[in-house]
Amino acid sequence: MREEILKGASKYIEKFKDKLFVIKYGGSMLDDEHISDSILDDIICFHHNGIKVVLVHGGGSAITRLMKEKGKEPEFVNGLRITDEETANIVDEALSQVNRGLIQRIQAKAVSCESIVSREKLTIKAKLKPNVPEGDFLGDVLSVDTAHIDKAIQANAIPVVSPVGVGNDKRLYNINADVAAAEIAQSLEAEKFIMLTNVKGVMKDKNNEDSLLSSLKEEEAKSLIGEGIIESGMIPKVEAGISALDKGVKKVHIISGRIPHSLLIEVFTDEGIGTEIVR
Repeated sequence: MREEILKGASKYIEKFKDKLFVIKYGGSMLDDEHISDSILDDIICFHHNGIKVVLVHGGGSAITRLMKEKGKEPEFVNGLRITDEETANIVDEALSQVNRGLIQRIQAKAVSCESIVSREKLTIKAKLKPNVPEGDFLGDVLSVDTAHIDKAIQANAIPVVSPVGVGNDKRLYNINADVAAAEIAQSLEAEKFIMLTNVKGVMKDKNNEDSLLSSLKEEEAKSLIGEGIIESGMIPKVEAGISALDKGVKKVHIISGRIPHSLLIEVFTDEGIGTEIVR
């Protein structure tokens, strides 16, 4: 299948050569080896064809598993994990494990990559998210220091970024991976910001995949949020995408990571496969 996609991809390969894509990958897809291999193969295909890729990962299921192993029951409010200081450290430990696993899998495919973990390299500087309860370490991005990411790209390696942030108080903060990836994309002036998810993209009816909206302007996306058509877990993704566009990213894509070679289909074909959001 990949070979068929690549047969007609030459104009896109030429168009995006030396451009930079930020790809956010997380959720239950990280636990599915077959899906994960397909996604990593697509990312490596971009890399081999001269497209610079920064991979930002989440790892909610890994965090939940490690919390339970340590006897701590996960709690959520409005879809956000309650993060006391102990939980913030567990989040960092779990995501660091996910990061190492991705590094090993990419290296096993004979491709150079670089682990970017904020606790070690202070890449994502964090601030406390507004209006969180006292003692909660749920964070927002204060700023992004791209020095280590830039160095990895210059060395022709794929940076693999864990989205935990470090505050001015030297404490760790749990930051939504979509938000962190959007901030990284704008800091790097990315050509594309691509979010992989469990559904095909933005749909007018979440229960009907045939209602997929293949292209949205930023204002249309905002209206769909206001009308309640874009809801629940899709809202932070779309809002992260809009934020990236507002700060200079050229185009945002929300696509399913469960469809084989969805990244290549979205970028290297006229039809695409998910939802693109543009200004």
